Amino acid sequence: MNLLSTIIYFAWFLSEILLHRILRGTGADDRKKQDQGSLAFIWIVIIVFINISVIVAAKTSYYILPGPDMNRIGLSVILLGMVLRFVAIAQLGRLFTVNVTIRKDHHIKKDGLYSILRHPSYAGSLLSFLGFGLSLNSWLGLAIVFIPVFAAFVYRMNVEEKVLRSQFGEEYTNYMKRTSRIIPWIY
Repeated sequence: MNLLSTIIYFAWFLSEILLHRILRGTGADDRKKQDQGSLAFIWIVIIVFINISVIVAAKTSYYILPGPDMNRIGLSVILLGMVLRFVAIAQLGRLFTVNVTIRKDHHIKKDGLYSILRHPSYAGSLLSFLGFGLSLNSWLGLAIVFIPVFAAFVYRMNVEEKVLRSQFGEEYTNYMKRTSRIIPWIY
């Protein structure tokens, strides 16, 4: 691993830890937290499968591309994902929490990135994990990190959308019909 990789990985992981610590909902946000353990589940999946993917990538030679180019491409994708995530969080403003919860005076955000995607913050995170897998330059490492993390995020999106449908009913259902989850016009 080179210095640039180390700096980008560190900045990415540190930003996620800080988001987790700073942007948690408070007890005043809702009668009860409706997270269903999805945040803890995501963190466990991330920690386990990042480590497994790094070990497997180091011990196998299923290269995506020969040479160092794939690492640079992957690092660029991580940064792109971070930017997308931070823009989505900024656009959602005070309504963003890392916990699934309904805040006081909560409303459905329907403009900016949210006019196209229901979960642009998750899209950014997943893009960063895709970049991480690409930076390993291993098809096997990419699959080992991305597939379980993607599945954990899908579980989380299901939990969140259930809470939002429960809170906003037909308004959220109609919003779901007009937007994609994480990939514009595809999914």
